[in-house]
Amino acid sequence: MRYFIKLAYNGTAYHGWQIQPNAASVQETLNKAFSVLLHSDISLMGAGRTDTGVHASEMYAHFNFKADFDIPKLIHKLNSYLPKDIVIYSIFPVDSEAHARFDATKRTYEYHINSYKDVFSQEQSWYFHQELDIDLMNKAAKLLLNHTDFQSFSKVNTDVNTFDCTIFEAYWKKEGNKLIFTISANRFLRNMVRSIVGTLVNIGLHKITLADFNTIIESKSREKAGFSVPAHGLYLTKIEYPYIDD
Repeated sequence: MRYFIKLAYNGTAYHGWQIQPNAASVQETLNKAFSVLLHSDISLMGAGRTDTGVHASEMYAHFNFKADFDIPKLIHKLNSYLPKDIVIYSIFPVDSEAHARFDATKRTYEYHINSYKDVFSQEQSWYFHQELDIDLMNKAAKLLLNHTDFQSFSKVNTDVNTFDCTIFEAYWKKEGNKLIFTISANRFLRNMVRSIVGTLVNIGLHKITLADFNTIIESKSREKAGFSVPAHGLYLTKIEYPYIDD
């Protein structure tokens, strides 16, 4: 039987989702918890990777398990066993061919910027005190929808077969002293959101123009794009599947 898990985590203490040698990861922490509580060797497949320090307010993963178990009881045990920065929301059976990574049709990220120093959210948002031209940044964000090749915003030396992504929406909104960037796409490249945000911040500072932004995208050169903003302001907020009505 295959099961999907809906969860969330604060990524501050982890070197991303994926297991890696000599570093704490969300995937490894979950594998251990499920294996201990189900008395079996459990390996979770996540909906995607998040980098070191990146958070997820909504994440999905799947695992296989032959025996029956009490789902509400297991969720309760997992949330008691897991560290305080990871929470399990739900576990539910799916078709044996369902895949948390490959079946996802849309992913949404948010990037949070604070315009004032907030000691209670230093690890959950990026403090940036300079004034930004939000209207101009939104005009630039709309230009992203005119493109599909985002190599300019991809981590170099990556092993992907294509740099093509379909962006469905990209916009900024202000909530009090916080500025939030939302972007949705069918897939994302490594470091893509953080480098897009850094480049849009340069737009907001009037360091580059809208024409420059288009030229950067068309150049397919990471060197021409802006800086990569800190990871702790980035959140994976939603993942959509054709067979999950959430």
